[in-house]
Amino acid sequence: MLNTNPNQVALRGPALTFKDNPFLVGDDAAMHYEPDALVLVQDGTVREFGDYTALRDTISPETPVTHYPDSLILPGFIDAHVHYPQLQVMGSFGTRLIDWLNTYTFVAEQQFSDEAYAEKVAEIFLHETLRSGTTTAAVYCTVHPQSVNGFFRAAEKTGQRMIAGKVLMDRHAPEALTDTAQSAYDDSKALINDWHNRGRLMYAITPRFAPTSTPEQLEAAATLWREHPDTYMQTHTSETVEEVAWVKKIFPQHRNYVDVYAQYGLTGPRAIFGHAIHLSDAEWQQLADSDSSIIHCPTSNTFLGSGFFDAVRATGAGSAQGPVRTGLATDVGGGTSLSMLKTMGEAYKVGQFAGHALSAPKAFWMATAGSARALHLDDRIGTIRVGAEADLLVLNLRSTPLIDFRMQYCNSLAEALFIQMTLADERATRAVYIGGQLKYHDARQSAAHTR
Repeated sequence: MLNTNPNQVALRGPALTFKDNPFLVGDDAAMHYEPDALVLVQDGTVREFGDYTALRDTISPETPVTHYPDSLILPGFIDAHVHYPQLQVMGSFGTRLIDWLNTYTFVAEQQFSDEAYAEKVAEIFLHETLRSGTTTAAVYCTVHPQSVNGFFRAAEKTGQRMIAGKVLMDRHAPEALTDTAQSAYDDSKALINDWHNRGRLMYAITPRFAPTSTPEQLEAAATLWREHPDTYMQTHTSETVEEVAWVKKIFPQHRNYVDVYAQYGLTGPRAIFGHAIHLSDAEWQQLADSDSSIIHCPTSNTFLGSGFFDAVRATGAGSAQGPVRTGLATDVGGGTSLSMLKTMGEAYKVGQFAGHALSAPKAFWMATAGSARALHLDDRIGTIRVGAEADLLVLNLRSTPLIDFRMQYCNSLAEALFIQMTLADERATRAVYIGGQLKYHDARQSAAHTR
């Protein structure tokens, strides 16, 4: 059928989104599930969402309906902390974080002074994220401005909503990867002017972590953030006990690791802290009070032996400090996969070690609405609702013979989700829509067109 209204897209099939935080209100109260839904997209945003039979008359007569009866339509996954230049060191044998950085990461990142190479790697990264159902990510580049230009140019082509920034690092790193407080400020400012809010691209001021920035550079980062308050500030905190001890030695005048960032003006709304494993009670309270965000990176934390994140405390269930904005991420290359499904499965295992079982609805919330909230983008992405950007994932619930067999014994939506997050991977990605446009589909899995 020829569509004479090309700005309208209609998808039909089972759909799941979230209307609240399941850590606070419970799984059933948080989920909005439509067994036969219509998602009607107009000019890149969701115009209608609900029961297909009730809404079918809202579809233009010329618009074909793409039907996914045996799948699940979800908001696109959101990877809230990931290093695209580390793609080539994924799966590298290592010991602990600092040794791993010195042996693999810092060597690989030196190649990103070549802008053409950076763009090539970014294209591979973005294709792999789409193949995994990820439609938005908060991305670390390298110290080189070229790595940012190459990344954003590639992201413009896919149309994904991407947050990224040049790493700031003026000490405790190879000379080829260090900048200065002044050059970090100047380069970042120029990149902000070139890329921030250009289409769906957004900029993050990105000190790698406190030990690799001098006080002067942290002050420069804070100045830059004050000058551009609608940008992000992303960094790492409290990933390993060795790192925490190192920060205490370098910054003895500060109460704790988070206090270093706080005293330099680097906490607050749109501040994003990766890992946040080894936090004191005072640090939890600082993060909650400042409305900062923390990001759980489970595959990286287990791969590098960093520790076990407390998702229950982070999201506010039974904690004294109240909820902290919390997202989920692959981290890569400390992480071992760009699949958010695999990441959710690893988060479940981490939760078991930390003394709580992470339910599937909670994990899917973290990968969608939770990460959107952590990135202060929950007014635009992370849910399927009228007015939201139409970044959508169609998940094949029977993507392998084993999963197909297992699903025959599935008795609930929560169980189906748990099967996906423990047994599935990128092969489950049937289709991905960015702003309502089909950007990826598995050629082995055709969709029917119906009225």
